[in-house]
Amino acid sequence: MTDVVTTYADLARPDAFTQEGLGWVPWLLPVAEDELTDAQRDALIEPARAKMPYFRLLARDPEALRARTLTDLDIFYNVTGGIGRAERELAAAATSRHNGCVFCASVHAAAATRESGREADVQRLLDEGVDADLGDETWNAVVAASVALADTPLAFGEPDIARLRAAGLDDVEIVDVIGGAAFFNWANRLMLSLGEPEVPARRASTR
Repeated sequence: MTDVVTTYADLARPDAFTQEGLGWVPWLLPVAEDELTDAQRDALIEPARAKMPYFRLLARDPEALRARTLTDLDIFYNVTGGIGRAERELAAAATSRHNGCVFCASVHAAAATRESGREADVQRLLDEGVDADLGDETWNAVVAASVALADTPLAFGEPDIARLRAAGLDDVEIVDVIGGAAFFNWANRLMLSLGEPEVPARRASTR
């Protein structure tokens, strides 16, 4: 009989937040790639995601996966208006850092660096936490608002909006920051409850 929950006694777990790529292993069995139905493949939106156990696990509910993925792509890649990609990724990275999701933080911190060229500032967020000074008020306000949205009980309010406006953001840009942070406040909890990150074997062997 196959165990319902899979554990990994010898997993090479990351010991710090990082911008380097990480793997992720599920505690519950994902759908095997060669057993994905047409509906499950359609829900992946991007065919390459069939290689990723996280998305094949979510494919057990294809309608929810499809809605989740379209929302994700629109929040982070629809830049016909609103704030830039870098700040959207920064909001996701800050939320993930605050929630303790090492995998999500690695993906979105790296994306924030790629989009902004500010690797040192992004790394300071990972190393020092969400209270770190990232060098300008716009980024500091985006991080503060993102963290306030992730707090329990909710701490986000008019002072956060006023600070974002004072930093130069208009209403559409503020909505983008809220969208990026709110999506990952949910996504972090989902990912943290379904599996854990791992250091890829090629790097784990050198630690």
